[in-house]
Amino acid sequence: MEHKNRAYLFISLLLSLTSLSFVFALSSPLPDEIARRSQNALFYPGKDMKARIYMRLLSKNGKERIREMTMLRKNLQEGGEQRYYIYFYQPADVRDTAFMVYKYPKKDDDRWLFIPALNLVKRIAAADKNSSFVGSDFSYEDISGRDIEDDSFELIKEELLGEVDTYVLKAVPKDLRSANYSFKFSWIDKKSFLPIKEEYYDKRGALYKLFTSDEIREIKNIPTIIKRTMKNLQTGQGTEVVFREIEYNIGLEDEIFTERFLKKPPEKWIK
Repeated sequence: MEHKNRAYLFISLLLSLTSLSFVFALSSPLPDEIARRSQNALFYPGKDMKARIYMRLLSKNGKERIREMTMLRKNLQEGGEQRYYIYFYQPADVRDTAFMVYKYPKKDDDRWLFIPALNLVKRIAAADKNSSFVGSDFSYEDISGRDIEDDSFELIKEELLGEVDTYVLKAVPKDLRSANYSFKFSWIDKKSFLPIKEEYYDKRGALYKLFTSDEIREIKNIPTIIKRTMKNLQTGQGTEVVFREIEYNIGLEDEIFTERFLKKPPEKWIK
């Protein structure tokens, strides 16, 4: 009789665990949906955006270099095509330089650079999205996002990161040649869907880059990462980025994102 009771308790416990797993699966979004919502929260908030950006590049020896710029962004469709316009104030040797990107899903971006010393607008190659953005530890993809379709996603677990309840998502490039990492883990806030932390692993499987969201505020009811850091754990260098004077839904005109305004920045938005 005792043996039967133990068997009954074991079966009941097994069924309970199975039911909990089933409920967990039903209550959690699918991995691809988490990734898509996270990308929209990070790269597509508002219809458009303006921000003053201060970038501090820190060497292993503690030396620092400063980049200061204004970024204008306009979405043509959520999760799809975008326009970026970036104007540089410092360092002095790049002042008045302007950079423009037409971002497309599922194909290479179009990029243009205005070089004031030559009064020249130059179209630049966009095939390498993994190259450094203005010498920082952020890549071009880190700035404007990577196509969701380029990765496979897996929901590893759900856990508290500090006081933030997060999804822990694993992303693996479908084509390893398309990324500088073999896989990465992202801790994504369940409420805002912003990434709180990301770990990048190199082709040997060693952790080499660490992204953190150091400060998040609501701007016009939109959760926004005000300060973020990317550290290269293998070289000892890092980059801190601070966003100020952030504005959303300001009505950026399409004509801003043209060659004309690369040569002559729009005074209404660039001061």
